[in-house]
Amino acid sequence: MIRKSILIAASVGLALGLAGAAYAQSKPATPTDFKYELRGNERVEKPDSRTQASDGTVREEFRSGKCVTIKEKRPDGAVKTTRKCD
Repeated sequence: MIRKSILIAASVGLALGLAGAAYAQSKPATPTDFKYELRGNERVEKPDSRTQASDGTVREEFRSGKCVTIKEKRPDGAVKTTRKCD
């Protein structure tokens, strides 16, 4: 009886230990000052500002030095990219 309860307690402890280790490795957080985030094994540039209209249109601005790239994404899938350099 005692041997059985020790075996059960050990197996529960092992299962909780493995679950804790898996939870700790879930997703690495990207620092907020990075200009990109990691998705899969690729770097994806984060926009400097992002606005979404009520009709579903999304406008993203990316700044690189003196240049600004504006991407406007419409709900039908069309993407318009504009680049302005001062």
